[in-house]
Amino acid sequence: MKKTFKVTVNNIRRKVMRSLTKNIGKSTGYDNLKPIGDLQVKRILIIRPNNRLGNLLLITPLLQEIETTFPNCRTDFFVRGFLAPILYKNYSSPDRYISLPKKPFKELIKYVASWASIKKNKYDLVINAVNSSSSGRISVQFASAKYKFYGDPVTNISHLEGHEHIAKYPVYNFREFIAKIGVQPNTQPVPLLDLKLNKEELASGKKLLDDLKGNNKPTICIFTFATGFKCHPPTWWEPFYERLQQTFPEHNIVEVLPAENVSQINFKAPSFYSKDVREIGAFIAHTKVFIGADSGIMHLASAAKVPVVGLFVNNNIETYKPYGNGSIAVDTKTTTTDECVDLVKAIIG
Repeated sequence: MKKTFKVTVNNIRRKVMRSLTKNIGKSTGYDNLKPIGDLQVKRILIIRPNNRLGNLLLITPLLQEIETTFPNCRTDFFVRGFLAPILYKNYSSPDRYISLPKKPFKELIKYVASWASIKKNKYDLVINAVNSSSSGRISVQFASAKYKFYGDPVTNISHLEGHEHIAKYPVYNFREFIAKIGVQPNTQPVPLLDLKLNKEELASGKKLLDDLKGNNKPTICIFTFATGFKCHPPTWWEPFYERLQQTFPEHNIVEVLPAENVSQINFKAPSFYSKDVREIGAFIAHTKVFIGADSGIMHLASAAKVPVVGLFVNNNIETYKPYGNGSIAVDTKTTTTDECVDLVKAIIG
């Protein structure tokens, strides 16, 4: 009951804040922007004041797009928590991370200092990664930059593939914005999520998987946890796991465990536990397919370049579904266990 009340309060807070901040930056418009001319964009601030694994991974396509468009730039990040430097460590442009504390009232001095930092530093371009973020819009308004992009659509992008997806529309909108300031936008497909695992990390992940499975069979990876209503109960997972065992006897099935160290199949499968997200990603990278609900670990599997079967119980599939690498999204409200298994079979081949 306490958790439900907290979720309700947070939802109300978000709606109120979005209502109050939705018009921030819109008065500036896009038609009166001056061309960037000979100015070389050297410093960019990317704003995503969030600490969740999935949300930070979902802006890696935007980061790749920025590095492609401005290969000599340095990027700073205005984020929350400690994950961003870990997730983006193998990218070329990141320079500084201005991090808001998770609990601002307990670290008020650090919280104020973080906001002061984005005002003190000068940027050529500041970008709000997700236009629906209230704190993101306020941050852009507060930051010191020659060009400010609040993340709003510059033109109608509804004709573009995957325009509703939270990792794709920031890239589409960024392309439209830079065209307005005289920069030639990229026309290639939107980049995939990418953790950019290096050779050493991949080798370590392979050893971890090999040590766990103890044979040469290919591996199916499952993740049975998710937060709140997105988590499928044991009554769904247990028969699904049994069907996987029956259908794929020539495969290993391993379970990646969440930080909470719980299992919806009561630890029946060999399991892997780690608090190192890059290590988890490197482990998953050597599996044949990943199956799990909409969660940060699902997006981590996508960023590890593995085919993903994303399990959804809500109506935001088009916004958060895994894409690329042969991935699919499944609405488990309308898809049977046998149909899910058939979809896995189609991916494995």
